[in-house]
Amino acid sequence: METIVASVSPQSLAQAAELLRQGQVVGMPTETVYGLAANALDGAAVARIFAAKGRPQDNPLIVHVDSVAMWETVVEHLTPAARRLIDAFCPGPLTIILPRGKRVADEVCAGLDTVAVRMPSHPAARALIKECGLPLAAPSANLSGSPSPTTAAHVLGDMDGRIPLILDGGDCGVGVESTVVTLAGEQPVLLRPGYITHEQLEQVLGCPVQLAHAVTHQLAAGEKAASPGMKYKHYAPRADVTILQGDLAQYRAFLQQHAAEGVWALCFEGEEEGLPVPAVTYGLAADDATQAHALFGALRRLDEVGAKTVYARCPSETGVGLAVYNRLLRAAAFRVVAL
Repeated sequence: METIVASVSPQSLAQAAELLRQGQVVGMPTETVYGLAANALDGAAVARIFAAKGRPQDNPLIVHVDSVAMWETVVEHLTPAARRLIDAFCPGPLTIILPRGKRVADEVCAGLDTVAVRMPSHPAARALIKECGLPLAAPSANLSGSPSPTTAAHVLGDMDGRIPLILDGGDCGVGVESTVVTLAGEQPVLLRPGYITHEQLEQVLGCPVQLAHAVTHQLAAGEKAASPGMKYKHYAPRADVTILQGDLAQYRAFLQQHAAEGVWALCFEGEEEGLPVPAVTYGLAADDATQAHALFGALRRLDEVGAKTVYARCPSETGVGLAVYNRLLRAAAFRVVAL
């Protein structure tokens, strides 16, 4: 199969919409990361997403909609709490889990009785959903387990020959996947942190939001993933990554002791000077939004340079930093060293 990369235009949107109506899979930009989109109402089309990604089918997908009216067609009903979050943050990088509606393909929900839904803010994603008239299941457009793609070139690197079309909408603005909160139980639970923070969710809902244990810890043996991004190892480069908790002086001293061929540093901008090993940077130490924007590109860059072992500076565990820490934990297969 030939994979075409096309700039977003009325013509390419019409072509992509027709492919989606035919049950095919299309790469689309969103404000978070690029998605691998298919008709969420067509089980055979959704199965093509799993095949293209090499993704285990016990990992649920997120449905993307362009309006509250479309949202209501894929859930049992929108609760008052869901409507408060939608009013505050949507369109935007927030996914809400609710009891599923009957129209959603079983393949989307991975055996769960809930469905994850969001309304992206990227104009190309919204235009594509409107053009095809379908809710779109769309996980990140990468091979399963590898760093998520934030450019069309990243998507092509993973999906060349696997899908017919990638819409190029430029760099993703946020850079990490959406926040995922479930409202399907007795109290709200944050399952995956993102650009919409834990603190913001609690402020809008006016009640405590539980932080799922799996945000910062491995899933228990046999525990089902209630949300994308909860698996043990995810977002990972080919190198072995270890997170180092400590200040810059401690980090530099550790690298001095462990410098060897194939060892690279993953640090913040401006810190690479004076390190005893080569470095790739991911954002500013004092700005977790820039870290989120740069993280996945940095992890892919480590593959490009042939890094074998990577020691990463640890981000904050609050605000958007929690999302960065969550992704790095999985890229590192939970290897963390306190200095």
